[in-house]
Amino acid sequence: MQAVIALPDHHESKDATDELLFREICGIPLLVRTIATAARAGAHQVLLIFAGHYPSQISRQLCESKLLSVSPRLEFVLVPGFDPSSPSRWEEIAGRLEHEFLWLPWNWVTNKHSLHKLPVLEHNPGKWNVPARLRRDSVFLPVENSPAAVQKPEGIAAVSESSVNAAERWLVANSGKPLDGIYTSFNRRLCRPLVRTLTHTRVTPNAVTVVGLLVGIVSAYCFSKGFYLTSVLGALLFFLSGLCDEVDGMLARLKFSDSPFGTWFEGYVDNLSYLLLFGGIAIGLYRRRGPQELWIGGAILVGAMFSVAVISWLRKRSTHADRPNEYLAKMYGLLDKDRANWISRVARNVEFLLKKGVFVHYVVLFSLLGLLPVMMRLAAFAANLTWILALYFSRRFFRSPRPIDEAVQFQQAAKVNL
Repeated sequence: MQAVIALPDHHESKDATDELLFREICGIPLLVRTIATAARAGAHQVLLIFAGHYPSQISRQLCESKLLSVSPRLEFVLVPGFDPSSPSRWEEIAGRLEHEFLWLPWNWVTNKHSLHKLPVLEHNPGKWNVPARLRRDSVFLPVENSPAAVQKPEGIAAVSESSVNAAERWLVANSGKPLDGIYTSFNRRLCRPLVRTLTHTRVTPNAVTVVGLLVGIVSAYCFSKGFYLTSVLGALLFFLSGLCDEVDGMLARLKFSDSPFGTWFEGYVDNLSYLLLFGGIAIGLYRRRGPQELWIGGAILVGAMFSVAVISWLRKRSTHADRPNEYLAKMYGLLDKDRANWISRVARNVEFLLKKGVFVHYVVLFSLLGLLPVMMRLAAFAANLTWILALYFSRRFFRSPRPIDEAVQFQQAAKVNL
């Protein structure tokens, strides 16, 4: 897909200044963010139209940006006085336009999910200050013959300092995932102030992940003491560790710093934090209730190790090496399609309980109610059931597929969950 972005003559436009073009929004210069968002939405090429003179410093800054060093391909064109509402101006660049393209205002702050929702318009959109997905022929239609303007897309136009602040708040508030449930959404709401602050620092998502692990270690130590108050403190610390897990993902998406390594690293740290948690609780319960609690802890350990191994293998088998973060979206899509099977239906309805963002709430609840022994027995059952079901779904969904079939299946599942 092609994205088209036009820059007005900043000598004539009061809001299109060099300062605003590269004003940092959540740590990323505005114009760089606009282009990077288009790339995340699927744009392989960006046609950047200069309506005034050709400012070489802007093109140089874009070409030197590390965030844009790999993709998309940038193409610059000078069209003096370019007006998107004028069909004749589009005629001047008709040869450069693809059959379908994304029109994106240079100062529109949004995310890829909002751009994915845009319908393809067969007519002139009428308004050019908001994004639109267009057919090439539609831009040559006169505005007066086009239907009423479509509904305004999600996002905010950055035109002043106040709108920049509003854009940052919007980005942070929408830095989750489409599949977030009520628990995760609540967690992310708690994290918003910290995340927005961190976007303007050099703190990396992986550093936040490490902090979450350190908090998890302290949490396990508190649980291992075996007292009620230390267990409650351990639960609150584990909840804080879970919030770190939300922060690193939100920060990675806002700063476009998510990576395959970060996905795998976060996953392994999450698994380690679970093992520390259950190990600490098992030791604490052993001190209070006797050696049978160590057997329960051992059952959780075995189940957790098998689950990690099987799911890691399944993730590698079912996703592209550069997109391991899309594993859950793919599995959810396959389970939704397979709801006629009662096992798939039940698994899809209860799998949310295994997410760390959800589980941290129940750790606090069971700790406050003094029901940690019950939680451990449920965890032992769930941990071993998880790897058994993972093997079952591996055979059901990925039984010796041909590479091309698997790729098509992956793309279809990913589209369902955009």
